[in-house]
Amino acid sequence: MSDLLVASGLVRAFGSFHAVDGVDLTVAEGTIHSVIGPNGAGKTTLFRLLTGILRPTSGRLDFDGDQIGGKPPDVVARLGLAQAFQTTNIFPRMTVLESVRAALVSRHRRTRDMLSWFHSRLTDEAMEVIDRVGLSEFADVESQTLSHGDQRALEVALALAMRPRLLLLDEPTAGMSPFESQRMVALVQGLTRDMGLTVILSEHDMDTVFGISDEVTVMHQGKVIADGPAAEVRANDEVMAIYLGSEA
Repeated sequence: MSDLLVASGLVRAFGSFHAVDGVDLTVAEGTIHSVIGPNGAGKTTLFRLLTGILRPTSGRLDFDGDQIGGKPPDVVARLGLAQAFQTTNIFPRMTVLESVRAALVSRHRRTRDMLSWFHSRLTDEAMEVIDRVGLSEFADVESQTLSHGDQRALEVALALAMRPRLLLLDEPTAGMSPFESQRMVALVQGLTRDMGLTVILSEHDMDTVFGISDEVTVMHQGKVIADGPAAEVRANDEVMAIYLGSEA
């Protein structure tokens, strides 16, 4: 199994404060890799470094052999790295189908005026993505009327429309009912199992983290304090004390 993403000595400083402080991270292709830690641990900053929203102060970041540290988000996205955000970010007045088609238009770099000749192909591709996330029955429903769980699934669909090789998920089960959480977990597992997608997720629900992850990286105060197979990390005393609590 080859390494798809490798961060080496990654640092992001804001003045004298190091939000990410010498992080080493290796994510194998086709795996689910969780990055966890208490609030302020540096997870959000790390995700912004991975997607190009922030430039690293120092260190190196490689995606499939290409150095991506400091490259703009659109370049990083074209290389195959996409993110679904913690705060639902959809087109509220568009239908599910229209929303995914719009994302596909962005990927194909065509304007609406240029789409008539391949409208049918675009719709077919959009429906494949919608079916993948379990929203086929809502294809013609306005996005703003979907349940919270279905809106999060739509956001995953918008990211999948970019045909990423690596998908970043920020708190994918936040605010969900137990049933919705189970559906999201099944969706994420299917992305790796059926599509070979690599997933990095940040998640506060520890049952989700240790039930879904191949590898887990734990951050605290900008540094990595534990990294490895999920079972090993869960048994790590430092992780128990700092993040999970002594009874976790």
